[in-house]
Amino acid sequence: MKLYNTMSGKEENFAQKTGPVRMYVCGITPYSACHLGHAMSAITFDVLRRYLEFSGFEVIHVQNFTDIDDKIIDRALKNQKGYREIVEPLINEYLYDMDSLNVKRAHIYPLASEAIPKMIQVIQKLIDKESAYYSNGDVYFKVASHKYYGALSRRSLSNMIAGARVKISVDKTHPMDFALWKAAKPGEPFWDSPWGPGRPGWHIECTALCLSHLGEKIDIHGGGQDLVFPHHENEIAQSEAYTGKRPFSRFWLHNGLLNLGTDKMSKSIGNLIGVSEAIDKFGADELRLYFLSSHYRSPLSYSEELITPMKRALERLRNCLRIESPAIGQELDITEFEDRFTEAMNEDLNTPKAVASLFDLVHAINRGKEAGKAIGEAQSRLRILGEVLGFTFREVRNEMIPSLESLKQFSSQINTLLKSEGHLELSIWFDANTPMDDHNRIIDNLLLVRSDLRKLKSFDMADKIRVQLGEIGINLEDTPNKTSWRFST
Repeated sequence: MKLYNTMSGKEENFAQKTGPVRMYVCGITPYSACHLGHAMSAITFDVLRRYLEFSGFEVIHVQNFTDIDDKIIDRALKNQKGYREIVEPLINEYLYDMDSLNVKRAHIYPLASEAIPKMIQVIQKLIDKESAYYSNGDVYFKVASHKYYGALSRRSLSNMIAGARVKISVDKTHPMDFALWKAAKPGEPFWDSPWGPGRPGWHIECTALCLSHLGEKIDIHGGGQDLVFPHHENEIAQSEAYTGKRPFSRFWLHNGLLNLGTDKMSKSIGNLIGVSEAIDKFGADELRLYFLSSHYRSPLSYSEELITPMKRALERLRNCLRIESPAIGQELDITEFEDRFTEAMNEDLNTPKAVASLFDLVHAINRGKEAGKAIGEAQSRLRILGEVLGFTFREVRNEMIPSLESLKQFSSQINTLLKSEGHLELSIWFDANTPMDDHNRIIDNLLLVRSDLRKLKSFDMADKIRVQLGEIGINLEDTPNKTSWRFST
């Protein structure tokens, strides 16, 4: 299995000699609702975890919540609330949204505020090792003390510009030195420390949480590409300075960003599409398929026109799983498709190729069924491989299926309409002697009538049947050879 390591700038073989894979993924700062950019990142690392587990690895997955942050504090002060009143509902909402997307929950979701004692311990040791210094109530990390600083982002101190969250200050020995501890300001939450009341800087939390839950060296550290600098660069420097061990993480994985127009989707910009809103509009599996149809390291632009076709694509998968396999017959051999799936996933999680192999398998299953082969095992493997990508293949909810009575009533209306339009020869499909005892029989009769209407070039009447079936929850799909149907989802 090869994974692209941001540190080396190339794909490297991933192998685990002993013990579980220790994976840390940077989580959200819960000061407002999560958006599709968060969902895309979560799905990326969910698929990585699922594939590692599918490949036989044990994984310990830790993902933090940054519940102490300038934006959270500003919002709390503006709303005259405690910071916990701001973050707790948003954390619960995030978890609900991720559950809806079938993202596996991390084994541990630590809060930054829970690790203050560990942060203080780390900061004090960095001061003792002269990798950090105290200045007017704040504590800064001395970037010049870490000779590898800039290796992840391929920058040098001589040409660096302060990052988005770094303020140049006369209190610093170097403009790029970053805060480990900030002196308390009036009205802000604070904790006691050897340097006075204050709160931690942004970067120190991930070091403290990794040390607390995964140890001094981890296997995979993940996050969005926007975290490479300064967050992950700073995290490496302080972690390796604290432990004296390198590398802090064997692999650094970063997903591409989701754009809306020309800008990345961001809470600070305000160009957001909410997760719940998108799930309601398109479906959870459909959103997942859209994200996985692009490689995780590539940027992706949000486009309703591109997401909408995912509904039809997912239905092909679901329909394939619904097919009844012949009771007897030679079992369909799908070794080729499984091999292509694993080869794709071993190529730095090449999910576009993996997804393509699933649809090729669907085609093979459909042809195998027509050839009289047993397809039950192939369908089972299709489901298993799909679940590696996190698809649920959820069946249609019962309340979405029209009742038998409503279908009979609809058929009666069509029968009356056929007679009024002079199609007496077709109304025989709805004769009193025609069995009307299940959905399939009634719908198949309607499709036969519609096919004959199209042959007679009575397209308006045929289209009325299609539209009205759609209104009661039955969607038709015309192909050159036949018309298929499915219940709406």
